Amino acid sequence: MKLKKNPKKDVNRNGGIRFLMALTVVLLLTYLALEWRTYDTTYDYDTAMNVVDDLTEEVPITKMKTFPPPPPPKVPQFIEVASDDPEILETIIATTEVFPDQIIAVDSISVEEFVENPEIPFAIIENVPVFPDCEDEKDKRGCFQKMIGKHIAKNFKYPPISQEMGIQGKVYVTFIIQKDGSIGSIQLRGPDKNLEAEAARIIGKLPMMQPGKQRGTPVKVPFSIPITFKLQ
Repeated sequence: MKLKKNPKKDVNRNGGIRFLMALTVVLLLTYLALEWRTYDTTYDYDTAMNVVDDLTEEVPITKMKTFPPPPPPKVPQFIEVASDDPEILETIIATTEVFPDQIIAVDSISVEEFVENPEIPFAIIENVPVFPDCEDEKDKRGCFQKMIGKHIAKNFKYPPISQEMGIQGKVYVTFIIQKDGSIGSIQLRGPDKNLEAEAARIIGKLPMMQPGKQRGTPVKVPFSIPITFKLQ
């Protein structure tokens, strides 16, 4: 014989409904716990700042004392005439004016013209320096420039190190022909130190010359010339 359960006696008959109800209650309590807020009845600020000053207090008024203006000066009724002052001794000042009998004769004063180391450019000097073998030439200026070119061509040597490195260009040379005909104060400006040294060597081998003259007096004469270094 098979036993049958009474459905009314089954304890798990409404288990699902009870579970949902319990879950709903738990969720409601959780929501209330999270949303529950409390407020502090004390405030953290200084209530003394809210005190309103009493603006009804009267400010005392200070009065400035004024003084009457000074009385006008009294005008004398009678004018006294002062007597003449006693005789005053005048101070005699010596004059610095030169009188004709004190003038010094101009002939007794010697004036010397002094010019310290004048330099007259080659282009405007009266008598240009004379290069050797140019003494008999009429155009001594043109002969000088021609002989300078021959001297450079004769003594020209291309520096080997500059030739190997492919360095070329112009070296601008400036020198001064001194009052005794010698060469000095050589200045150079070029693209390479070796080229400048070679240009200085060439100019240093220039011969002694007759110095340039201005008004018959030997003077220093600056002269400039470019020396071209060009690879073939």
